[in-house]
Amino acid sequence: MSGIYKPIVVALGVASCALTVLIVARLKLLDKPVYNDMRGFALINYVFWLLIEIGKADWAITKVILGNPDAVRHRFIEVPAKQRTDLGKMLFANSITITPGTVTVQTAGDRFYVHALTDEAAEPEGLADMGARVCKLERDQAAAGDDAKTGTGTGATA
Repeated sequence: MSGIYKPIVVALGVASCALTVLIVARLKLLDKPVYNDMRGFALINYVFWLLIEIGKADWAITKVILGNPDAVRHRFIEVPAKQRTDLGKMLFANSITITPGTVTVQTAGDRFYVHALTDEAAEPEGLADMGARVCKLERDQAAAGDDAKTGTGTGATA
């Protein structure tokens, strides 16, 4: 993301990604493929939605910084994480962080602590909507697997 797109820089970036994947596979750090927890096409739709939300947040923060810097009101808020899988929680936390005006500072169980730059960025409805969209990405089998482990649930299958 340095703005330098020389072929050697891009090639080294691709090579480092490939090397990382190879090392993780050889060390068997993942006991199962994590991508099985997400719906592929829904994830693509989520990425497009997130890009639009990033654009909106970027515009809002730009207006605040350039037009009315007094509107900057730093605050920490607690956001519930209702995702069932670690991958879902990671996606939600990173989605918060890459959206301008918010940064996930700490995770603690089913709660995220988020730094918000403005009142608009701290609105719980927007973060709850993002969290709900990430929950919709998770496969139903993940919940069924969790229910089987804990002995809870309705016993219904999808």
